[in-house]
Amino acid sequence: MDGKRHAHHDHGRPTRTQQTEQTQQRRRLRLLRHRLAHLLTPHSHEAGDKVDAAMETSRDGMRTLWISLVVLGVTTVVQAVIVALSGSVALFGDTVHNAADALTAVPLGIAFLLGRRAADRRYTYGYGRAEDLAGVLIVATIAASAVLAAWTGVDRLLHPRDITHLWAVSGAALAGFVGNEWVARYRIRTGRRIGSAALVADGLHARTDGFTSLAVLLGAGGTALGWRAADPVVGLLITLAILLVLKDAAREVYRRLMDSVDPELVTTAHATLRGVDGVLDTGQVRMRWIGHALRAEADIVVDARLTVVEAHRIAVAAEHALIHAVPRLTAATVHTPVEDDPHATLRHHAPPARRPASAPARSSG
Repeated sequence: MDGKRHAHHDHGRPTRTQQTEQTQQRRRLRLLRHRLAHLLTPHSHEAGDKVDAAMETSRDGMRTLWISLVVLGVTTVVQAVIVALSGSVALFGDTVHNAADALTAVPLGIAFLLGRRAADRRYTYGYGRAEDLAGVLIVATIAASAVLAAWTGVDRLLHPRDITHLWAVSGAALAGFVGNEWVARYRIRTGRRIGSAALVADGLHARTDGFTSLAVLLGAGGTALGWRAADPVVGLLITLAILLVLKDAAREVYRRLMDSVDPELVTTAHATLRGVDGVLDTGQVRMRWIGHALRAEADIVVDARLTVVEAHRIAVAAEHALIHAVPRLTAATVHTPVEDDPHATLRHHAPPARRPASAPARSSG
């Protein structure tokens, strides 16, 4: 009887030992492919390397701030000299805008320095959100610039003033536009590369000041043609342009504060997780920005017959795949509810927007 039973098992489905050997063989093949991939594109996901990457992006941001501060500082000094010579109120307002724009580098610089600090027991996610606070200050500065531009335009309409040294005013206006536009492009490009919404908003602020400089140039041209109201009228039109840029900057900072991410990133994460060996389906995927780095939380469904160790290995592989597939993602927490969820009876107690938490294994990034 024992022999018949043994023969029956030999010709039936694989035994537990055979399944284990097949699983181990598949793991060895995946490990070999992984090592070959690392030979071709060496990298690491150790905590120290993640910190180094964050430090590098902070250095990029600091370098951008310092260079733009110098450029805007020189521009402001040149314009201030021309203001003293010409008495142009419009150019004076533009000079104030440039000085304010240069000073926005201070809160951003502080934010980048704070972002380098390691997480502690009070700020468990670190200090990356300091950039979002700096973004709020920058938006407030843009709003103040719009108010100042509007006030200057109205004042010039009500109290016309003569302008001297129009050639010097025009040159200073061109210098202001070129300086601000260069700084704007530099800040926006770096901000998008390192994922800093605050630096992008600061670049948009510099662009508004460049438009203000053009208003001074057009106003000077109108004055030269004998139209005294040219300068304030153009200034008011530029105020509208500043308000449009203010809307874009405020929207970007607001979305970052509300943990908004590009929906395409979530779609990419779902597709990546479903492609991991052992993942049967995906559940909820959440992402948020911490400074200029992304963190994620994801639910993946695995076979209920897996051991805790096997489910944990799949979770680690899923996190690894996410870090490769999603730009700026530095860590992910992956939960592994099983296919036949033993906590299904508790599902009606969960809030409508949430899925019941069931995690026999978890990988924490």
